[in-house]
Amino acid sequence: MTGITRNAISVLGRSSFVSLHRQFHLSARNMVIAVGDKLPSVDLYEETPANKVNLAQLAAGKKIIIFAVPGAFTPGCSKTHLPGYIQKANELKSKGFSDIFCIGVNDPFVMAAWGKDQGAEGKIRMLADPTAAFTDALELSVNLPALGGKRSKRYSMVVADSIVKELNVEPDNTGLSCSLADRINV
Repeated sequence: MTGITRNAISVLGRSSFVSLHRQFHLSARNMVIAVGDKLPSVDLYEETPANKVNLAQLAAGKKIIIFAVPGAFTPGCSKTHLPGYIQKANELKSKGFSDIFCIGVNDPFVMAAWGKDQGAEGKIRMLADPTAAFTDALELSVNLPALGGKRSKRYSMVVADSIVKELNVEPDNTGLSCSLADRINV
């Protein structure tokens, strides 16, 4: 820790320093996405590598839901997380959400096949983040060696006009509590 950092912490206090540091952070490393932040402009893929989707651009002037899963076809994701959003899709859309997106650090073909297998067509748009670029920009990646390495933490968010309005990140990164469809505030 540098002398300047030590002095800033002793004068400002740790939480004030962290807030100040976040506002003036100049490195290439991103901070964890938070309520009030704008979505990063990163391309994701729907069905094929040729079909790019940029959520920051797509969410302009709209209200959307984004939820992420550690992996397609995994038990918790296939038995609870995705099915919950499929079941509540019409209800959520009737409350003013234009789209619901599921993001996984998988290739677009796997995400498309999983969506088809689960009956998500017309309800949930399945987006692939094959290199975890979007997930890393949010600072919501986690290393899960049993699932192949870098994956997304399990989370949900409400976005209005490209700004995060609600963010629910599972405390253990993969559990099924706060990021479920019935926890979305409408």
